[in-house]
Amino acid sequence: MTDTRITSPADGFEVLLITGMSGAGRSHAADSVEDMGWYVVDNMPPKLLVPLVDMMTNAGGASAGVHRLAAVIDVRSRDYFDDLSAVIGHLDDLGVRTRILFLDASDDVLIRRYESVRRPHPLQSGGRLIDGIHDERALLAHLKGRADMVIDTSALSIHQLSTKLYEAMLGSGPQTVAVHIFSFGFKYGVPLDADFVADVRFLPNPFWVPGLRDLTGLDAPVSDYVLSSEGASDFLDAYEKAMLTAIRGYAQEDKHFVTIAVGCTGGQHRSVAMSEALAARLRAHGLEVSVSARELQRRHQRH
Repeated sequence: MTDTRITSPADGFEVLLITGMSGAGRSHAADSVEDMGWYVVDNMPPKLLVPLVDMMTNAGGASAGVHRLAAVIDVRSRDYFDDLSAVIGHLDDLGVRTRILFLDASDDVLIRRYESVRRPHPLQSGGRLIDGIHDERALLAHLKGRADMVIDTSALSIHQLSTKLYEAMLGSGPQTVAVHIFSFGFKYGVPLDADFVADVRFLPNPFWVPGLRDLTGLDAPVSDYVLSSEGASDFLDAYEKAMLTAIRGYAQEDKHFVTIAVGCTGGQHRSVAMSEALAARLRAHGLEVSVSARELQRRHQRH
């Protein structure tokens, strides 16, 4: 039977509304969500969400890989809160999944935070700080009640808030850590941006094997040669275990991006094959792993 359902360009598009009390951590939450791959806009009046989503989907935004929009809505856009229900309903009609994240904190914590930055509350209007906080809390009470996620940041550091957001959005544990592995050649310089650098020059070099020199670690003959060499499997076993231990720790410490560099002499054979093998092992544990080859990319650019 032919599927006759009509799909909208907005199908699969997600919108996250980040709101809550001023001083509760909206800006840091927006930064964390952006690190997760969301397109973030700040101080967005709800009425503008529909045309923005329409522009991003019909102008090729979704097809270009932008499927998630996070909009920070704060008390400065209070005149638009009455429109929020209608806007969310319109987005539902478009097939857009919409969620509300509400950040809160106790009055005494908000007062301390405002006093530490020496800035007035947006609703203070020349009066007492506590009055501005109370007015904002009353204004946002209905929105908090319909929120999908409420996080109280009173006792949280910015790192703990980030960890809670990752847990709420992506789950917990190592799966929240994105891993990038890239191969390189030591003779072209040691990378400065790697968290870990592995040296696989102890393995036999395919460069000296007739028929393998002009191939790379992406080719099966070279990969088979490298991975079947003495010590290759033992090294991968040990390095896989070490990386899993580190990644679990990073997830707990609010570090969600890890870069592993694997080097050999020229970055063409051993490091490329070992990078791919390590990536396959880590993916088997459910981790998000991307791979690149620095020297192969440079060679391709030259040609």
